[in-house]
Amino acid sequence: MTQDALRHWRRDLHRLPEAAWCEFRTSTLIAHHLNELGFSVMLGDQLLASNLIMGREIDVAAEKKRALRQGAHPDWLARIDELTGVMGLWDSGRLGPTLAFRFDIDAVEVQESEEAAHLPSQEGWHSTNPGWMHACAHDGHTAIGLVLAERIAALGDKLTGRIKLFFQPAEEGCRGGKALAAGGQLDDVDALLALHIGIHANSGELVVNPTEFLCSTKFDVEFMGQAAHAGLEPNAGHNALAAACMATTAMLGIPRHRDGMTRINVGQLHGGSGRNVIPGHARLMGETRGATPALNDYMFNQVQQIVEGAALMQGATYLIRKQGEAIGIENSPALIEELVPLAQGIALETIHSRRFGASEDAGFLIERVQQSGGQAAYLILGANLAAPHHHPEFDFDESVLAPGVALLEAWLLRRLGR
Repeated sequence: MTQDALRHWRRDLHRLPEAAWCEFRTSTLIAHHLNELGFSVMLGDQLLASNLIMGREIDVAAEKKRALRQGAHPDWLARIDELTGVMGLWDSGRLGPTLAFRFDIDAVEVQESEEAAHLPSQEGWHSTNPGWMHACAHDGHTAIGLVLAERIAALGDKLTGRIKLFFQPAEEGCRGGKALAAGGQLDDVDALLALHIGIHANSGELVVNPTEFLCSTKFDVEFMGQAAHAGLEPNAGHNALAAACMATTAMLGIPRHRDGMTRINVGQLHGGSGRNVIPGHARLMGETRGATPALNDYMFNQVQQIVEGAALMQGATYLIRKQGEAIGIENSPALIEELVPLAQGIALETIHSRRFGASEDAGFLIERVQQSGGQAAYLILGANLAAPHHHPEFDFDESVLAPGVALLEAWLLRRLGR
């Protein structure tokens, strides 16, 4: 039954993916399920530090209407105010530590493949929300969390202490983790686990100490120039699009740093209103990354200087807005040692260390728990992939979901079992 439940949840969520900060349907289904199982439920508006929310530009009313059309639970949708995300609390009523698990719930801005060889298309559970796809296994992460909740409820009086299940919005773009970490619900946590499916590991493998998490800054830049007729008086205009293009070229040419890995990408560039109009406005969306906070700061400082210079050259003004952030992750050594025999007990081959090479805002949650004296770790649950993460044909081996639940259950029983 566990595998059937995991497949049901994963495929239902895959069929109706929701963008960062728009996960209203997903949040209502999670909240309803947790409530039915006997968890106390806290919603996003109570859970997140609103002053630290990043990259959120949505029409809440429109997204709620869409979610309702697509099967959101109406009672829980009415209870959600502005913010998505859910925490479920299981309190045994007996003394013991507080454990926490984090599962991310948002989708990626990818148009899913409709090729016949792509299993979700072949079997009819591919994305029906154009331009969005669970192309990073967050549907699988959420399924693991929901079935873990069922196992916790079934264990009932066999547990001590408390368990917090965090279903985090807006991991993509690293927009939600910092606000969740500062929301207060992690400050009493003794130990936290987060996991990711795939990422350089095959089915049957568990990476207990992934390394090389990149610090990152996601940013938008708006250039404000002056529109003018391109034929009659081009001299009256200030070309915002030209400034954005110059900035893009210069950003991609930032010298990489001698002290470690650095990255930059400009992923989107928009501007102008017509072929015969000097563009008065342009916007670019990009990100920097670095192996350390200092290296990422180096890259972002270079970006700021380039933007200022490009705007000056075109007589434009500019605005830079941070839209997401990530920091590095260092797993707690004692927690790693504790997990190895548990993984081996459910026939997972443990890989001590393997390069992650991307960014994850779970770092803020892990840092918060560790700074409060607790332990925390980020795991890679290996899975054979049909295509890489964030690819239109991404899919993963669903058989890894049940071992994922089994591992987390084994750990909480070790810590909280009577």
